Amino acid sequence: MTDILIIGAGPAGSTAAAMLVRRGFKVLVLEKQKFPRFSVGESLLAQTLGLIDEAGMLEPVLNAGFQFKNGAVFVRGKNYGEYNFVNKSAAGYGWTFEVPRADFDKVLIDEAERLGAQVRYEVEITGADMSGGKPKITSKARDGTLEVHHPKFVLDASGFGRTLPRLLDLEEPSTFPLRSALFTQVYDHIPSGEFDRQKIRVVIHPTRQDVWYWLIPFSNGKVSIGCVAEADFLKPRDGQTPDDRLWELVGEDADLKHLMRNRKPAMQVNYLKGYAANVKTMTGPGFALLGNAAEFLDPVFSSGVTIAMKSANMAVKLLERQLKNGETIDWKSEFEEPLRYGVETFRAFVTTWYDGRLQDIFFHQPQEPRVHRMVCSVLAGYAWDKDNHYTGPQALRRLSALAHSCRSTHPPATAVA
Repeated sequence: MTDILIIGAGPAGSTAAAMLVRRGFKVLVLEKQKFPRFSVGESLLAQTLGLIDEAGMLEPVLNAGFQFKNGAVFVRGKNYGEYNFVNKSAAGYGWTFEVPRADFDKVLIDEAERLGAQVRYEVEITGADMSGGKPKITSKARDGTLEVHHPKFVLDASGFGRTLPRLLDLEEPSTFPLRSALFTQVYDHIPSGEFDRQKIRVVIHPTRQDVWYWLIPFSNGKVSIGCVAEADFLKPRDGQTPDDRLWELVGEDADLKHLMRNRKPAMQVNYLKGYAANVKTMTGPGFALLGNAAEFLDPVFSSGVTIAMKSANMAVKLLERQLKNGETIDWKSEFEEPLRYGVETFRAFVTTWYDGRLQDIFFHQPQEPRVHRMVCSVLAGYAWDKDNHYTGPQALRRLSALAHSCRSTHPPATAVA
């Protein structure tokens, strides 16, 4: 009998599977797609590496040849803010990787399978009944074969598929404005020295502080490039294709236009619409929602994979106590509330990013070193560090006060160390 059924083989599902099998559980992972498959969200945060290490999957990730990443750069016109993760205040890894997600996700799930998890691809979940805390999951294979599963517990790591929220009527509108993204990958051919390939580059539109671009370098000569804005702003104009519109927008920033001058296409331009999501609850009798299956905020701080892996790490430790040790777990207070602490941290950063307060913090000169380290820690993914003044429920208030202080002294300078 399967102990734990995991829906989805992305980073949350593979992390949970690896940790569970190492603890002696029988694990079945059901994935709707065939791997490798494309996924957006290529820039990892430093805490992710620690979670991968704890799951026992660090060696194959290190051996995969991904692009080393040591921080982030934010650009607004002539203003330039650089954050090196090694300068964070929290303990833990101070570096990570930029990854083509198709390759990264395949490395992780292959390692979870090697460790002992059973993985089936091209299997869709068509029904879910959690009556009395006794899960009953119905699946349909590609050949039409139906199967009913009776695991002891279900972890939904289905990401944007949001399987259990959809089947159990748990979905709830997000409080965030609906934003969209136009994005692609290109062979960039950027001359050496023009661009720091060890950092994600986040560029603010010349005239719209709520519109921004990402530039994520890979080790294979490609970059991921995208533009995020409200849907109407990204919509192609008369006669334009999405490809035309993306490169028109890129051309509105002089530095990005220059960096992309020698680009060659590597994939078609994609459109991601209205990605913010929320749920009524992250847990219930016999199940828990991991990562994007529960909530997705915004891609600006690359928090998606970190939240996914953090939620998997937390859920596995509770399942060990519940199923092995016979403890009664209050999933609301021991899983959802602690997880939301970090989610609220990122929510505060996203909120103040779009209204300009965080941008003013990033570009202010000089920065008080202790404050810089705490902000850097969140950007590195350490959003659950309760010793950091800018994490949890107080983050929004304290970021607002910090932004006010920056604005009342003098305008942002052209460099932040």
